[in-house]
Amino acid sequence: MDLNDSAEAAEFRAEVRDFLAEVLPAGWQGVGALGETERAEWLPTWRSALLDRGLLVPSWPKEYGGSGRGLVEESILAEELARVGAPRFPLPTDPSGFVLIGPTILHWGTPEQKDFFLRRTVSGEIRWAQGYSEPEAGSDLFNVRTRAVLDGDEFVVNGQKIWQTAGIHANWIFAIVRTGTREERAKGLSFLLVDIDQPGVEVRGIRSMADDTELSEVYFTDARTPATNVVGEVGKGAMVALTLLGYERGAGGVAAALEARLELERLVELARSTGKHTDSAIRRRIAACWSTVHALRCLALRTLTTGAAGDPPGPESSITKLVMSEYRKRVTELALDVVGGAALTLTGAPSAASLGPQPRGADPLSSAGWVGDFLHARPGTVYGGSSEIQRNTIGEQVLRLPREPRVTIAPA
Repeated sequence: MDLNDSAEAAEFRAEVRDFLAEVLPAGWQGVGALGETERAEWLPTWRSALLDRGLLVPSWPKEYGGSGRGLVEESILAEELARVGAPRFPLPTDPSGFVLIGPTILHWGTPEQKDFFLRRTVSGEIRWAQGYSEPEAGSDLFNVRTRAVLDGDEFVVNGQKIWQTAGIHANWIFAIVRTGTREERAKGLSFLLVDIDQPGVEVRGIRSMADDTELSEVYFTDARTPATNVVGEVGKGAMVALTLLGYERGAGGVAAALEARLELERLVELARSTGKHTDSAIRRRIAACWSTVHALRCLALRTLTTGAAGDPPGPESSITKLVMSEYRKRVTELALDVVGGAALTLTGAPSAASLGPQPRGADPLSSAGWVGDFLHARPGTVYGGSSEIQRNTIGEQVLRLPREPRVTIAPA
């Protein structure tokens, strides 16, 4: 594809830059430079500014709260926000709403589902969590046990979900549930939308080794949701779920590559401050990271080209997930080697982001920030589909290699 903006795209990029110059505070250095309290006070104002300009979900149709722009414009917006260090998703639950369930409802939902859920997601009235993983069904998505039984015109839900990002902030959850038998595997699953704020639903925060409560677990005990809240058809939940994972891995890739590059620039500044920029081994590792970041940008542009052509995400999204997850481990390990002994006596501001690089404005000399990044990167090769699962998907569905033998363990 032509890497230069078209005339229309260039006009939109200029419009976004004018907007940022108008609404960001004087002397703006990036959200990473704000303290925790200051950041919490500013984010609602920032979200309102995006909403008022139609920039919260620019590619959604206007009737659902968007501005009817294309994926290219949405990518440009994400890139420009990353460039200045302004968050694309102000609420903790916005990524689940705008990147995951929103596009999935647009693709699979009924007119009634679109009308009810999408505008409320944009306004922030509905805040989403993702209910895929269970204690015995992580990367093995088709082994879920949470069950939904039809009772009249409602489903009654019982079971447990775990590892919900921003789950303590959510009031709705989109969940993969079993409506058929376990023997049916994928054919027995349905994709269900459930109100969290009801009797029979309990949310418990999970304290992580990074000392935050980013994740949660959700328990269902005879919780209810209307049968009309099935997305797609009953028994077709696996297909809907895999479509959603494609959106998760394909959206905002160009901006993510830019954020990774900005992180490397901070890492270089850290290496200079510690004197390790002259270490030949450190220099080689930094160069290898630069190469990977460039590859991530190329993958993102390819994904953007596919999406802009109107094609849905496919198994190739596993390549981006695998490369990014493994890269996050590698670059944060390098960062701690550059930090050195200071990692044992934490100083500076803690990390402001938990699912990726710190935004512009983060202190490159903060050992607390780099240690937080290191800890947050550890589970990245597990959540959203483990690296092992991604390699299987790439081998079997992209490269068309023979399927890995499936081993069935007989019950004792």
